[in-house]
Amino acid sequence: MQVSFTAAEIAAIVQPVSTRGVTTETIRGLAALTDAGPGDLSFLGNARYKPEVAGTRASLVLLPPNFSGAPSANQLFLIVENPSVALARVCARIELLLSPTPTPGIHPSAVVANGARIAASASVGPLCVIEAGAVVGERCHLQAQVFVGRDAVIGDDCWLMPGVILAARCELGRRVRLQPGVVIGSDGFGYEFTQGRHEKVPQVGNVVIGDDVEIGANSTLDRARFSRTVIGEGTKIDNLVQIAHNVIIGKHCLLCSQVGISGSTTLEDYVVLGGQAGLGGHITIGKGAKAGGQAGITSDVPAGTFVNGTPAIPFQLERRIAILHQRLPELFKQVDALERQVAPK
Repeated sequence: MQVSFTAAEIAAIVQPVSTRGVTTETIRGLAALTDAGPGDLSFLGNARYKPEVAGTRASLVLLPPNFSGAPSANQLFLIVENPSVALARVCARIELLLSPTPTPGIHPSAVVANGARIAASASVGPLCVIEAGAVVGERCHLQAQVFVGRDAVIGDDCWLMPGVILAARCELGRRVRLQPGVVIGSDGFGYEFTQGRHEKVPQVGNVVIGDDVEIGANSTLDRARFSRTVIGEGTKIDNLVQIAHNVIIGKHCLLCSQVGISGSTTLEDYVVLGGQAGLGGHITIGKGAKAGGQAGITSDVPAGTFVNGTPAIPFQLERRIAILHQRLPELFKQVDALERQVAPK
């Protein structure tokens, strides 16, 4: 499907604070500044690429308010508060055109148990399985091979992509988006060592996910040993993330790929975890705290701090230690030389 917009349509979407220049081109594609040609939309999302604006051949460019350059012939600059956000809104419109609202109804190959409640406006795709007592809200879209366990609840306007599993008694809020292969409600990893063997601890809680949460492909969220594992409103979780039983994650957190969080840990609101960060159990990460990629966190992190390294320490201290670490071979040579100087003859 070919998607195209007039310059006026793009302007209506992004609501620029001002404009410079004019273009008669129809916008048919998106491209980076250096790759763009006539008919493309581009943007300046990072100041390091500012020199590339002058040479871009894009017909329309989204730029921040502090940009002072002038457009070329048949080129339009739209000045917006945040070019990345503006581009995201254009992409959202493109997504609607490329993935139109599915036709409501249940595919003939889907298996729906007696007692499941599916809104008339919902779409249930091929080979889905919906067990007894489950609830699927208004305008939900379940793509192929989605499994919804008994008594699970899906709020309005959710989108579950192919292969998603929402296990028994787990709950999704409104406008939740789950990428392919997400598993919600797998058993927490709980065992007690007794009489020479690991005895399984039944995991009888559930997972509750707030409104506007998005979870990336093949991420897994374990059900609680008792009570709930919770993901707060607006939190975004990348691909291949593991969240253990009884973890509590606050509102609007960001968890990058391959993060692992051990059981009963709490993340307060607006926490950011870099890729492959690992968190021990029974700790609290304070509001607005950040952890760098591959950070290993084994104790509480105060609100608003930035930690890095393993074990995690304040970011600036970790950077200083990393620089000094590179100087260790030279330091040992100096120490060896000093020992030779003071050694008894």
